[in-house]
Amino acid sequence: MIKTDILIIGAGPVGLFTVFEAGLLKLRCHLIDSLPQPGGQLTEIYPKKPIYDIPGYPSILAGELVDNLMEQIKPFNPGFTLGERAEVIEKTEEGHFRVKTNKGTLHEAPVIAIAGGLGCFEPRKPPISNISEYEDRGVEYIIKDPEFYRDKRVVVAGGGDSALDWTIFLADVASEVTLVHRRTQFRGALDSVEKVMELNAAGKIELITEAQVVGLSGEGKLEKVVIKHKTEGDIEKETDHFVPLFGLAPKLGPIGEWGLNIKKNAIEVDTFDYSTNIPGIFAIGDINTYPGKLKLILCGFHEATLMCQSAFKIINPDKKLSFKYTTVTGVEGLAN
Repeated sequence: MIKTDILIIGAGPVGLFTVFEAGLLKLRCHLIDSLPQPGGQLTEIYPKKPIYDIPGYPSILAGELVDNLMEQIKPFNPGFTLGERAEVIEKTEEGHFRVKTNKGTLHEAPVIAIAGGLGCFEPRKPPISNISEYEDRGVEYIIKDPEFYRDKRVVVAGGGDSALDWTIFLADVASEVTLVHRRTQFRGALDSVEKVMELNAAGKIELITEAQVVGLSGEGKLEKVVIKHKTEGDIEKETDHFVPLFGLAPKLGPIGEWGLNIKKNAIEVDTFDYSTNIPGIFAIGDINTYPGKLKLILCGFHEATLMCQSAFKIINPDKKLSFKYTTVTGVEGLAN
């Protein structure tokens, strides 16, 4: 049983910043996220995408923002349950919330902050009829450990940052890397596109554009893919792994069954402190909705800040909350 003051569901930028604001109030936090690493969409979908509306940063890469947030919350030593989805919630006799993940991990806290972005993410799968037969047998939708592909033949599909970045990285890990994209134009960062072109020209990867993987075959595990090319027809290619990186589709998931007021796949909240209809449960960031809602990271930061003030009063009903400026108190002193 993992016990904490605030259980944060979602380790994206808003969930991470919540740790900082809670830490200033000496509240402990633990985060649950279905993805294998912190950062949410910023890490998983577009780590090299520039963000322009973070105060104090004319431009910052999404992945760099996550790194900075992780550094910012380090003094408060948060806990993480990653690669697991929050599924079941129940009330304890003491009035706390108990949350169980899909892998059976139990968490308990008096306050829950749902910061799940657009909800749980599921991979967008290509329309290949038998793809489910090869999942975890040569087909992976998320690369968790690059070493898993050491000296293996890998076919990557996609044209965004994730597909480009992993193609570049795996060029030095796998024995053979092929990138398949249905267009000649890519959606990823220009420097990544240029690097992929250079690797292709040098013979370190094979780039096949105007094509898509349409077939998979193998006895018990993936052994071959069929690539349909716009002009050359079907191309059969032997491989050990097929990694389609077409992004992640957001879904509210089990949270939608927790008795919260839901409107258009988002959680309705009171803008006083972003509380839900269930006392002790708050929703912040892209997952909530209210009149005038803007789905911006900086708005989520604001929501997290106000939410923590009310969370303190729930957790410490007998203590007086006095607002302190970090310019006066510093951070290290509050973290100890």
